[in-house]
Amino acid sequence: MPTRERIRSAASTLFRERGYARSSVRDIAALAEADAALVIRHFGSKELLFLETMQPSLDDEPLLAVPLEQLGRRFVEVVLADADEFSDVYLALVRGSGEPSIAGRLRTVHEETFVRPLLARLPGQGGELRARLAAALIGGLLYSLWVVGDEYLLAADRHEVVERYGSLLQDILTPAA
Repeated sequence: MPTRERIRSAASTLFRERGYARSSVRDIAALAEADAALVIRHFGSKELLFLETMQPSLDDEPLLAVPLEQLGRRFVEVVLADADEFSDVYLALVRGSGEPSIAGRLRTVHEETFVRPLLARLPGQGGELRARLAAALIGGLLYSLWVVGDEYLLAADRHEVVERYGSLLQDILTPAA
């Protein structure tokens, strides 16, 4: 594997496990079996390496074909199903959000992963407010599960969480007239 890819892989591993602040360029280089100077030469800085490697994505395709009346539950289901990959990156971004560029990435993730897919599905007046409120509601769930580590919610029946939280989300997405 080329040096650049070994560095990316090592950085991704350490940033997910330790977060931004506790992952040093030397630690990344050691895990990649490379010189620390090569990390900087290839990526410019630890911050730029972090931004390149910590790019969460959510498979929004299952959200596009679902009727709007079922989107709340399906959205919660998709977020929880992609939890393993998404949570590590999300947590690394939250932990590193004291850095302005990392905070900017977190805002971008919020917009691209939550707001835009919802906004694309919400017709009519008030669609943007509903999309942003729905994204905030999802953010609250992620915070409780992954930042706080709410043991009760983590152990709760996933189907029940999807039903109950999805229902709350659906009320925002398709409010009663």
